[in-house]
This record gives sequence, structure tokens and C-alpha cells, in this order.
Amino acid sequence: MTHARSERAALCDLLDQLGPGEPTLCEGWDTYDLAAHLALRERRPDAMPGIAVRALAGHTASVQRGLKAKHPFPALVALVRRPGGVYGLLPFLDTAVNTMEFFVHHEDVRRAQPGWEPRELPADFEDLIWKRLSAMAKMMLRRAPVGVVLHRRGGGGARSVVLGGAQQGPKVEVSGTASELLLFCFGRQAHSRAELSGDADAVERLRSARLGV
Repeated sequence: MTHARSERAALCDLLDQLGPGEPTLCEGWDTYDLAAHLALRERRPDAMPGIAVRALAGHTASVQRGLKAKHPFPALVALVRRPGGVYGLLPFLDTAVNTMEFFVHHEDVRRAQPGWEPRELPADFEDLIWKRLSAMAKMMLRRAPVGVVLHRRGGGGARSVVLGGAQQGPKVEVSGTASELLLFCFGRQAHSRAELSGDADAVERLRSARLGV
């Protein structure tokens, strides 16, 4: 069982438990919308470009609405539970592409519910998250209005810092476990338990910035 598969299964279990219409951290999406998005990613390659390209977003949104209209919520979650398309055929690609995707969306559902607490992830998963974050951080922080230095807490591997954001002016120190730093850099600042230090104005600007891919 890979981390991609375990996060997929845990997310689908939670979606089945909560049902449709429940909140998520994805702006404008409830649990039904999120399930449709995840099904679309793997089963409608024609609609994939619109996830990243604004000019094509209309088609993507139309396909996502169509999936909701065609599939009752439990059936849609059942589609998500089974890797589709190339991810079902090539497990290594599922690991490479979907590990962070399903971890973040799992937390999008968990942390939108009352009384949530951070999970304690396996050490090797935290190490993998830090490895991926170290490679992606500059891109994820490209819109940060201030300089950012990430400090990983915990773990037995390297705890190097990653610079991102504006290279001139004040810098904000962001500290936490690899998983909390990942959520912060994915634009979930308000729901990350990462700790920020630095100039007060710079900290507030970073908290409200649009971060992520």
C-alpha cells in the first residue's frame, strides 16, 4: 500500500462518512464538487487542461457538473476510490502524481469539519512530503509578497531551509512539520499549524497571499 493509495482510501472513507454537501477548504466546493473534480482528473483527460488554464476552465466546469448530474454521490466516490486512466495502469505514476494531491484534498475535507486535529503521519511520509516540497516550494511561493524561509521541524532527515517569494525586503520564517508546511504553501495558510515569525505586516501579508500551484 503506497501513501498515494492509503490517502485515496482514507479520503474516500471520509467522503462516504460525511456524504454530499459538506464543506471543504476548496473555495466554492463542497464534498460532492471535490469528488467530481477527483473523478474528472483521472477519467476525463479532455477536461484536465482547464484545471490549470483559465481559458479552458469553462469546459472543465461543465464536465464536472455533468459528472455530478450523472453519478449519485456514493457512485462518484466509488469511482475515485479506484485509480483510473493511466494511474490504474501505472502504479509508479499514481505515486508520483497523486500522493500530494490526495493528501492535500484529504486534509481539505478533514480540516473543514469542526474539532479537527492534525494527524501524526508516518516518518517516511513526512520525509517524502519534505522532499517534494523542497523541489516545489519556489514555484508554490512565486506569488508570495515577501521573502519566505521554510524550516522543517521533526524527522530524522535533512532539515534544510527553502527560500521563496520576494527576494528583496522583509522575510518571514515559517516553521512546522513537513506536512504543515506543505499545506501552508498550497494556500491553506488559515488551516495550517505552521508557525510564522518576522515583521508583523509581512506576516499578515503572507497569511492572506494566494499561494500554491
